[in-house]
Amino acid sequence: MIIGIEPANARRSAVDLMPDTGAQTIDARSGEPSGRLRTALAAVIVIPCYNEEKRLRRADILAYFERHTDLGVIFVDDGSRDRTVDVLRTLCAEIGSRAAMLHLPANRGKGEAVRAGLRSALKARPRYIAFWDADLATPLELITEFQQVLEERPHLLMVLGARVKLLGFDIERHAARHFSGRLFATAASLALRIPVYDTQCGAKMFRVSPEVAEVFEHPFVSRWIFDIEILARLLARRRRDGADRPEHCMFELPLPKWEDVGGSKVSLRAYMRAAVDLTRIWWRLSRT
Repeated sequence: MIIGIEPANARRSAVDLMPDTGAQTIDARSGEPSGRLRTALAAVIVIPCYNEEKRLRRADILAYFERHTDLGVIFVDDGSRDRTVDVLRTLCAEIGSRAAMLHLPANRGKGEAVRAGLRSALKARPRYIAFWDADLATPLELITEFQQVLEERPHLLMVLGARVKLLGFDIERHAARHFSGRLFATAASLALRIPVYDTQCGAKMFRVSPEVAEVFEHPFVSRWIFDIEILARLLARRRRDGADRPEHCMFELPLPKWEDVGGSKVSLRAYMRAAVDLTRIWWRLSRT
C-alpha cells in the first residue's frame, strides 16, 4: 500500500531514514526530499519520469524488481501533467517496501529530478546509487554489469553507460542523433579535459561515498546536460584533493544493447541551451 504523504513543511536530516513495510510517496514541496525506503539494499535505482503514462513499461519494471530483491527503486515524478503519478503509485504498491515515489509538484527538468531522487536514495544507505531512463533504452538487466564493475574496481566512484556501436553489439540509434551526439561528446570531452566517449547515456551508477554525496548537494546549472556537470563536479573535487589522474575514478562501460526509443522530450531550443550550459560548465571547471 501507499503510506501517507510527507507534509509540505517537513524537514529531515540526510540520514534520517527508517525501515518501512510498504511503498512510500514522498512530497518534495519543501525543497528537501525525504521519505522512507527499506535499508540494507545493494543499490537504489532512480527513474525520473515526466508524462510517462503511456511510455512507462510497467510490466518490465515490476518483473525486474520482483526478481532482484536486493535492489530498491525511487520513481521521481517531475511535475507530470498526465496520469504518470497514478501509474507510479500503483507500481510502488506492487513492488512494496523497496519502492518509493518522489513527487515534484512543478516541472524542474530532468537534472533536478535525478538530483532529488539520488539525494533521497542516499538516505537508504545502499552500496550503490544509480539513475536510469524511464523508457528503458538501456535494459534494466544491465544493472548487474554496472554493479560488477564497481565491485571489481574499488577505486572507482562512477560507471557510465557508453553507446558504442561495435560488431556483435545491439545499439539502435538514429543516424542524425548519433552524429549530433558525437559532435556534442567531442565538445564535452574538450571542456572536461578527459577522453570521455558518451556523456549523455541515461544509465549511470555511483559508489556511495562522501565525494559522490557532495556532487548532488547543490542544484545543477543545466536542466538537460547535468550529466556533464556531474563529471565536472567529481573531477573538481578530485583535483582539489590532489589526485594524480582524477578521471581514473570513472569507468565507461560499453553497452551490449541500447534502443533509441521514440518520444524524446528534448527540443531544438534545449539543444541550443545545452551549448550555452556547456560553456558555463567549462568556465567553472577551468577555474578549479
